[in-house]
Amino acid sequence: MGDFWVFGYGSLIWRPGFAHVETQRARLHGYRRSLCVYSFVHRGTRERPGLVLGLDRGGSCIGLAFRVPGDLRDEAITYLRERELVTNVYLERLLKIRLDGGSTVDAVAYIVDRQHEQYAGALDAADAAAVVRGAVGQSGNNEDYVLSTLEHLEALGIRDHWLEDVARQVAPL
Repeated sequence: MGDFWVFGYGSLIWRPGFAHVETQRARLHGYRRSLCVYSFVHRGTRERPGLVLGLDRGGSCIGLAFRVPGDLRDEAITYLRERELVTNVYLERLLKIRLDGGSTVDAVAYIVDRQHEQYAGALDAADAAAVVRGAVGQSGNNEDYVLSTLEHLEALGIRDHWLEDVARQVAPL
């Protein structure tokens, strides 16, 4: 099998964790980046959930596309499934993305399962910030996750106004 692409929109941007030979900025239409997943493991607990990002229906999302060599397909997919499907709140899909140069490719992406108990829905920024503030899980505190994601998006020149609003409420200047 040939090379394939993986679409990253959150922590995959700053910590992909799998071998790849190319990275390009890309846009996924039909889904938006959203703190719409209650985290019971990585950034919170069942007793005190945090929020992590998911791709939810509507709008579009700018992120990064990672090209993985075909001979590393099994290794990369195994890693991604172990990372993204811990509680099965995400659904693995092959979706069309548009690379910065204008070409369209199919990419593996993980979208939120709206029927899953961890789906938080469309929260406003104040409600999302209230959930994030003080939540801690196996991978650290929730505020760091939000702020790190935002820092990496800003470094790439990617604006996410809603996430910026959440961050301002979580860690005011």
